[in-house]
Amino acid sequence: MNDAVVAAVASAHRRDWAQVLATTAQLTRDLDLAEECTQDAFAQALLVWADSGVPDRPGAWLTQVARNRARDVLRREAAFRRTLPLLVSDETVPGPEDLIADDRLRLIFTCCHPGLGREARVALTLRLVCGLSTAEVARAFLVPESTMAARITRAKRKIATARIPYRVPSADQLGERVGAVLQVVHLIFTTGHTAPAGPELLRRDLSGCAVRLARLLHLLMPNDTEVSALLALLLLNEARAESRLGPDGRLRLLSEQDRSRWDAALIAEGTALLAGALRRRPPSRYAIEAAIAAVHAEAPSWAETDWGEIVALYTVLRRMWPGSPVVTLNRAAAIGMRDGPQAGLDALEPLLREPALATYAYLSATRADFLRRLGRWAAAVTAYEEALALTGNEVERAFLAERLDEVRGHLTG
Repeated sequence: MNDAVVAAVASAHRRDWAQVLATTAQLTRDLDLAEECTQDAFAQALLVWADSGVPDRPGAWLTQVARNRARDVLRREAAFRRTLPLLVSDETVPGPEDLIADDRLRLIFTCCHPGLGREARVALTLRLVCGLSTAEVARAFLVPESTMAARITRAKRKIATARIPYRVPSADQLGERVGAVLQVVHLIFTTGHTAPAGPELLRRDLSGCAVRLARLLHLLMPNDTEVSALLALLLLNEARAESRLGPDGRLRLLSEQDRSRWDAALIAEGTALLAGALRRRPPSRYAIEAAIAAVHAEAPSWAETDWGEIVALYTVLRRMWPGSPVVTLNRAAAIGMRDGPQAGLDALEPLLREPALATYAYLSATRADFLRRLGRWAAAVTAYEEALALTGNEVERAFLAERLDEVRGHLTG
């Protein structure tokens, strides 16, 4: 297999999967068939592009192939499929889709319909809108792959049998529907911000998709402070993306990043949106997270970071979101930065018994860093080994392996 073609198809999958699937679903009104035809299109690309070359517009090529495949199936199975439940696609219903025609937005609102459970909404959208594998979606939720596969299957079946409409909701429904969509967009962004596995630290296709969807939502609902807060959060984090890798391709922690490479325009836009979002009382979860990102963005240097403010904001966030052990982990890390590594270890201690974090690499990596800073080399080696075993991203693995070698050197030196 031609390596250049494989790379081109992989790039197209990251960039164009959602658009191809969403456009095909408009034709089929069947998510399973649309997904099957989309997968077939990418499989054909591997064969055809090896002979004819990569087309100038890979996404358009893939969409055409997927839709042609769907038409063939629909013609062949027309009589049979008339007996099956299909997605409702009523293009005559007035609503925001008349203002912003975006198939991906239609798909994401369908996946986030209130007829589905919250976890199913997020999981299904990550699978269908982002094209993540079931294993990657499971990793985002910290659940077994088999559990996630069953959840996605049930969600797709319910969309068909419950006749959930394939459209953006009308204006009078947007307010009650947007919360689930925001959660999905946020998870899409975080998955792209640090890829769960593979050779790339960032998947800019995913983070970029999330930012575009957040902007669309903000255009639809410019006065919704929760939408503004999410967009602010995404922009403030995206502003640092270019500095997270050094020229050598090595991971750069926040403390090591060249702040001159941060995108000042995105920071300014994000902080302006945040100022408006913080007028809501009480502020939303996304507003607090954006405020944390803003503290980092506005610090002139790592040494001048206001860790007291960050701990206080995480304390507020933990009260708002008590079921999230990751928030508690981040707060513990901030305590370690404010009060020293031993205080950080003490704050992490209760999380070692948290089942949801048993396979969460960042818990082990955070412990390892505090132990390293305390000179507890043997314990640090064990913690780095645990983090390395739990990490699928190759850039992060390289960073952890380098730190592990450094710490081992203190034991043998």
